[in-house]
Amino acid sequence: MPKYLLEHQETERLLFRKVVPKDFGSWLPFHKNPESTRFWEGLPKDPIKACQQQFDRIFERYEHDLGGMNALILKETGKLVGICGLLVQEVDQKTELEIGYSILPEHWRKGYAFEAAFKCKTYARQQAFAESVISIIHVANIPSQKVALKNGMFLDTTTQYKENPVHIYRVVF
Repeated sequence: MPKYLLEHQETERLLFRKVVPKDFGSWLPFHKNPESTRFWEGLPKDPIKACQQQFDRIFERYEHDLGGMNALILKETGKLVGICGLLVQEVDQKTELEIGYSILPEHWRKGYAFEAAFKCKTYARQQAFAESVISIIHVANIPSQKVALKNGMFLDTTTQYKENPVHIYRVVF
């Protein structure tokens, strides 16, 4: 199992497991909704290509032990509601451990992003993976910034990441 994956972890409402190829169809609505990806420049405009690019990166991370997104499964229904995980990232020439999260639009504003991000933070601290973890959030993405703040993070810096203006939120252990 990749080092940073939260496979078999759970929260009150969510189960964490590896993303598998058959999740593609369930995750595609994320890329079909323009609100989901409006903050990120450089993504393919075709939702199928964008989703495939994301899945390719998820599996590449698994293969190279660079962390990875976990499928977030709602215990109540067994359905995929989002993805979240600990990701090894290069930001301003520094290796960081990021908590990344995305929720399917139909499940927005139900607290799943915070619940999953909080679990990732707690797991990273318990496993002593790093002295701090970050979240990389587009400067215009206010909902994700609110999740980071609720997760005990502070605005550390503002920079460019993959040609996007981003805030780096951080929590130090």
